[in-house]
Formats: sequence, C-alpha cells, structure tokens
Amino acid sequence: MQIAQAYQMLWTGALIVLAVLTLACLIRAVVGPRIADRIVSINMISTLSLAMIAILTRVLGESYLADVALIYALLGFLAVVVLCKVFMGIALEKKEQEEKNNG
Repeated sequence: MQIAQAYQMLWTGALIVLAVLTLACLIRAVVGPRIADRIVSINMISTLSLAMIAILTRVLGESYLADVALIYALLGFLAVVVLCKVFMGIALEKKEQEEKNNG
C-alpha cells in the first residue's frame, strides 16, 4: 500500500467519524432537554463542520476552503453568542414574570 492511499483512507475515516459526531450533536440539539444542551450542541456542530472543511482543504488541495473555514468559524461563534443573548433575555423575562406574579 502506498503512503498516499494510507493518507486518503485516514482522511476518509476522519470525515466519516466527524459526520457521525455531527449527526449525534444534531440529535442532541433537537432533543434537548435544556437550552444549554442545545446551545452547546450547536457550537459543537459548528466546530465539527469547521474540522471537516479543514480536512477537505487538505485532501482537495483547494486553498480557498481555508478562507471558507475561517469565515465559518466567525459565523459559528457569532451564532452561539446571539443564541445565548436571546435565551438569556427570555430567561430574565420569565424570572421577572414569576417575581411579579409571586410578589
């Protein structure tokens, strides 16, 4: 077996493992049960997708995919920050309503 074929099998195996992990995180994002679980799983999906894009950059030899990976990393970070901000606002409103109803 040539070294190039061994690397090709390694990269293919890594992509398969990352795809399975992404699917597991997607299930966790849908099932929940808490909002924190969903946010963490969305962040993990973003990170796993970033790793897959980086592997594809190496396998395909296309340097523009590295730029796509950087942009995707920034968008994933911003998405998690926005989700945290939205859910914190919802949680604070719910807490204020409970205090208003009890007090």
